[in-house]
Amino acid sequence: MPHSVRHEPTPLEIVKDNNMEGKLLGKWAVITGSSSATGIEIVRALAATGLRLILPVPNQAEAMVTLGDAYHPNRMEFVTIDHTSLDSVREAAKHIISKTERISLLVCNETATPSPDLQLTKDGFEVQFATNHLSHFLLFQLLKPELLAASRPRFQSRVIVVACEEHKKHGLNEKSNYNFEKGGYDAAVAYAQSKTANIYMANEIERRYGTRGLHALSTNSGRIIAAASQSDDGKSLHPNLQPETAGKSCVRGTTTTIWGAIGSEWESKGGRYLSHCADARTRDSEEDIYGTTCAKHTYNPVEEARLWQDSLDIVGLLDDQ
Repeated sequence: MPHSVRHEPTPLEIVKDNNMEGKLLGKWAVITGSSSATGIEIVRALAATGLRLILPVPNQAEAMVTLGDAYHPNRMEFVTIDHTSLDSVREAAKHIISKTERISLLVCNETATPSPDLQLTKDGFEVQFATNHLSHFLLFQLLKPELLAASRPRFQSRVIVVACEEHKKHGLNEKSNYNFEKGGYDAAVAYAQSKTANIYMANEIERRYGTRGLHALSTNSGRIIAAASQSDDGKSLHPNLQPETAGKSCVRGTTTTIWGAIGSEWESKGGRYLSHCADARTRDSEEDIYGTTCAKHTYNPVEEARLWQDSLDIVGLLDDQ
């Protein structure tokens, strides 16, 4: 049964409830966005499993300070990355591969919050689509051999792509308009497109690699609102928040991500969108947009395949199937 926001367990309780304390010693995980408010809690919980963590961050010195007591230098290593640059993602992947040949878990948590004005990366892509989707898609592709190599019967490799409820507001733009080339930029639409892309990436990973022991899930980050969610004039870029959800802490907001990452219920399974520690139900209703449901477009094999191929073309890779 879905948990309410009020009664969701903490990430560390998820680790304990699944009897995973110290059980993943010797295995490696990569966590993007680890120096964000939610990332710190993800690092803290996954460290309790015994995983060795590689943390791609924009600034290593700042990340060390931000992580505070969650950082353990003997079990964690930083790699520099700029998620708005595909070249930087490629360099980061090289450094990660130089540290280990096997990665059991990839958590894609880095997120660019909605921008009131259209902003393009130096590669020419809309910044939310580039940061939230393209960078993680490329990182996954480059780390895929290590993820496949690490999969074992007792813990098959997993990819967790952190999305959010706002994916319900919009699916994908057409192929020639991912970056709003045709105009009509809207911050909420751009953000929703990038979060739908997160879900579609996870769904397609499961479809393509699930039978090879590599699984993927997308998760609802839990409506955590910070100062970065306001425009320059102080107006919220997330209108119509429900009071209960708007007040959700960073700790509670990462619970579902940890449940998907190490929960026994998701061993050898994937291709689902999780919300409030539940497999979200499909319901196309605006009035339920902040509940434990997902939109009808959350699962769309045709659109998932289209985004996959388009993303391969964008990052300059060939399909391996």
